[in-house]
Amino acid sequence: MPDAVAAERNLQVELVRGRLDLEFEATQWSPDALFDIAERRNPKRAFLFVSKVLGRHIPASPASMRAAFAGLAAQVPADLPGPVLVIGMAETAVGLGAGVHQSLLHRYPDAVYWTTTRHPLGTPVLARFEEEHSHATSHLLHQPLDPALLHHILTARSLVLVDDEATTGRTFVNLVRALETAGLNHIERIVAATLTDWSDGAVGAALGSRATAVSLMAGRWHWQPDPDAPPVDMPPVTVTARGTWTPDLSRDWGRLGVTGHVNTLRHKVTVSPGERVLVLGSSEFVWRPFMLAEALAEAGALVDFAATTRSPIAVGQVITDARAFSDNYGLGIPNFMYNVLPGTYDRILLCVETRPDMVDPALCEALPLEIVVDEP
Repeated sequence: MPDAVAAERNLQVELVRGRLDLEFEATQWSPDALFDIAERRNPKRAFLFVSKVLGRHIPASPASMRAAFAGLAAQVPADLPGPVLVIGMAETAVGLGAGVHQSLLHRYPDAVYWTTTRHPLGTPVLARFEEEHSHATSHLLHQPLDPALLHHILTARSLVLVDDEATTGRTFVNLVRALETAGLNHIERIVAATLTDWSDGAVGAALGSRATAVSLMAGRWHWQPDPDAPPVDMPPVTVTARGTWTPDLSRDWGRLGVTGHVNTLRHKVTVSPGERVLVLGSSEFVWRPFMLAEALAEAGALVDFAATTRSPIAVGQVITDARAFSDNYGLGIPNFMYNVLPGTYDRILLCVETRPDMVDPALCEALPLEIVVDEP
């Protein structure tokens, strides 16, 4: 169980490019259990809230991740008018969004889960919007191929928008505006759900009384830049393209909308009790790998979960190790893995939705990887 925090707390973090001051409110989750700070390699924003329960940038136990999914879903109001649409934000929060959606199915059994993506699928795009501060700004929302799913989305009366954190709230606002432009004209309720919310009510201020924000922790931030800090060169990761990957649309896990979640990887891996196993998702492909990690933990293995990412982060603060390699979608951009050290695990399982030969050989030489492919 998370530790209770009874009063407001303050935190000051000195980074290479300035100082971050945080004030967080009373919460049932300990700040130390939820997040830490890292420095972005991004000239638009110097700091990054690194979640300890997301299983993205640093390894986390499946149990802590599931507790965060359920805890955040429990904050979502129980009186939302249907149809309900849950949207997870690429790439960082697609697994978090799926976990929240799965938890909400007990209350909203007809809710649809849909994710933004930075990978064109070769099918019609219903909406696009920008995440202005990001290392990769453009998001796509693909039109579902199933007419019933498309009808559900276009007639949605409630939106549950899921991201790992909110700093200014602008990304949520941009998403809502794009959905309304695309024809979602029946939206009565909007819930912005994040693990940590630092936006100080910005979503409600921009979208009015129909919008509310829920989180495991909320607070405020102030950034004081250092005028003498060295310039930052961001790696070329702001690419929205399919690359050489050919998506299997029949195995979609959310980009085209889904109503349920299938563990397609469980039968591909066996473990022994007590084995130390790290399961890695890759880029946006994280939800099915998480379900595999959870199943392996239930089988008795000692499991952590993390994922590769295109997010460029500097070593320092909570990031103790960084590895760069070429992406496995054929985009020709760098991807990264953080805080994964050889010798920590008996086995490292890298789960991919691409062909196994698209994984950078240099990564396989650096770590004892077993590649698990999501294929029939």
